[in-house]
Amino acid sequence: MHALAFNSGSSSLKFGLYRVHGTQVTRLVSGEVEGLGQPLGAFHAHDAQGNPLLNETSAPASADAAIERIAALLASAQTPSPQVIGHRIVHGGPAQRAHCRIDDAVLRDLEAAVAFAPLHTPAALAVVRGAQARFPNLPQVACFDTTFHRTMPDVARMLSLPREMRALGIERYGFHGLSCESIVRQLAAERADGVPPRLAIAHLGNGASITAVRDGVSVDTSMGLTPSGGVIMGTRSGDLDPGVLVYLARERQFDAAMLEDLVDHRSGLLGISGLSGDMRTLHAAAATNAGARLAIEMFCQSVRKQLGAMSVVLNGLDLIVFTGGIGENDGAVRAEIRRGLSSIGVDSADDGSPCRVQALPSLEDEQIALHAAALCPGLT
Repeated sequence: MHALAFNSGSSSLKFGLYRVHGTQVTRLVSGEVEGLGQPLGAFHAHDAQGNPLLNETSAPASADAAIERIAALLASAQTPSPQVIGHRIVHGGPAQRAHCRIDDAVLRDLEAAVAFAPLHTPAALAVVRGAQARFPNLPQVACFDTTFHRTMPDVARMLSLPREMRALGIERYGFHGLSCESIVRQLAAERADGVPPRLAIAHLGNGASITAVRDGVSVDTSMGLTPSGGVIMGTRSGDLDPGVLVYLARERQFDAAMLEDLVDHRSGLLGISGLSGDMRTLHAAAATNAGARLAIEMFCQSVRKQLGAMSVVLNGLDLIVFTGGIGENDGAVRAEIRRGLSSIGVDSADDGSPCRVQALPSLEDEQIALHAAALCPGLT
């Protein structure tokens, strides 16, 4: 089966066409639209061997236009036609917690869940509708970042609020689930001894989270009701004393929109440094900019704290996997984080270390293709 995967961000759209056979998945074409609908952007794509198919310095003006360009690219590359389309959905809310085929009822639930992930869900819904319009005869599948964390026990899922709040869907959901699924799948395939029983996954990118995995199953994670909590992120604050928000609302007349803008867009690495939410920019400035140095140090400290917490949850760690844009590619940040983890069995080198450390790519799009194919087994 050939599955087209869409992985949308607030202003970006990753895509890939994959051949899926059972549990085997092969990439045929992949690419990304950056700066979707913005004056400055890019559109690039590669074939199965990594050779460039296009590299444009502008982006389509809308999700519909981007999908039309992607369809044209696939046609010009003479790839097989997709038979199913899968979409990454960050938050399905309380009503949608399992990967599923999209119908009108699912779309209504996703619309109702926009408030849980206002940075992500509106963009994803625009892509779903654009794909439905461009490929009206193909089944569409929603793949949720929250699904992997459905296994968390109540001690991790419940928030310390009155019990009736849970009836409103207020609980810990967890995110980066597709990334975590892909790490577990890679470990199962690559290691002779399979997935270690006590695993921590550090997905570190513009969004960041730490997940405790016992025997391949999520048992705790750093993000909560929304993707804004947990460790420090690019522009998101991570965990805050709730009293900060109460103070700003009461004493500085912040309304909900102002608080959301503060927590999601003006905090994190950007807020600390006053310079940028991009770790690459902070590294470049760190030698002469104290704010940049502090932002990097605070980021690494927040990750160490969460890894220590997950070590307690799992009663020790056998393996830490770093993934995501920073986790996979930023060796300096990985080294700085691990320098503070000797108390949980991480030495400066893996030789003889009770807890080993490795970096793996986050293969979210492959995971989307696998789920999309599995949910449409009658297609050939």
